[in-house]
Amino acid sequence: MAAEPVIVAMADLASGEEGDFFALLAEKQTMLTKDGKPYYRVTFRDARRDCSFPIWSDAPLADVCRDQWVVGEFYKVRALYRETNYGPQLDIRKIRPVEPADEADGFSPQMCQPSSRFDTQEMFADLVAIAEEGIDEGPLRTLTVGLLEEHRELLLTWPAATRNHHAFAGGYLEHVRNVSRHAYYLAQRYAELYPDMTPPLRVDVAVAGAILHDIGKLRELRVTPSGGEYTAAGNLIGHILQGRDMVREAAAELEEPLDEETLLRLEHVIVSHQRLPEWGSPKPPMTPEALIVHFADDCDAKYQMMLTILGDDPSEGPVTGRRNVLGQAVYRGGE
Repeated sequence: MAAEPVIVAMADLASGEEGDFFALLAEKQTMLTKDGKPYYRVTFRDARRDCSFPIWSDAPLADVCRDQWVVGEFYKVRALYRETNYGPQLDIRKIRPVEPADEADGFSPQMCQPSSRFDTQEMFADLVAIAEEGIDEGPLRTLTVGLLEEHRELLLTWPAATRNHHAFAGGYLEHVRNVSRHAYYLAQRYAELYPDMTPPLRVDVAVAGAILHDIGKLRELRVTPSGGEYTAAGNLIGHILQGRDMVREAAAELEEPLDEETLLRLEHVIVSHQRLPEWGSPKPPMTPEALIVHFADDCDAKYQMMLTILGDDPSEGPVTGRRNVLGQAVYRGGE
């Protein structure tokens, strides 16, 4: 009697290699060929690889794909993995929904979800430490740390976005920790360089604003097996105004009130951190603290995009292709 095939990770299959693996059906779109014939474009995903490919209407799996494959469900798949000019492809030999018994072979929903390379508990502790170091004891620190502690369990798993940058479990903490570290450093340096600025740069407001600039994403997004997706409020209002609302709500609950000037400056950091109306901000940065947080935020988002492009682009040569989130080639070196 033949032994059961060993379960592998889809991401570990080399081109031309066949294996059994668990994957999430992340997307199923009904499309039309140039001749007007319907077909499905499906995307299977594990933590480190996405495979998007067509299921043609005359293929053996077409009816099963149409009637039984459900987006957001996990499947056990036997398939041949191929790298093609159109991207990764799967030639599926066998497929069925995941069953409870598959846990004995190592299945868990988390194995199909990309996640931060950093420990989320450590990142959360780092954010609290930055707040306690960069903000003097008082209402502003109480508000900032209080919002972190209140939403701790969500923050440990939340993505920073649905796509483009840090769109993975723990991505929120990874992004916000980076932004907070950089904003704190810049605020300290500029405060030292220009001590005569009137009014003086508020390092504490820059730190609080950096830590809380994306807090509204806890209401903008929900987490599903496929990753982050927008809530109704996320689509209609967005995270910037919801973040301002969360800060106002928290400020209203403080035993020791936060003075109006500090609250106004903190709210401004949040509503202006994306700078442009087309990016979601109703106002541009109009204070030094808001300017620092905006550029720390933008730099970290763009850097993560470039990191992903350099890691994922399949083209060869000294530069990557231009079909990426930045819409430009990235130089990788060499001749």
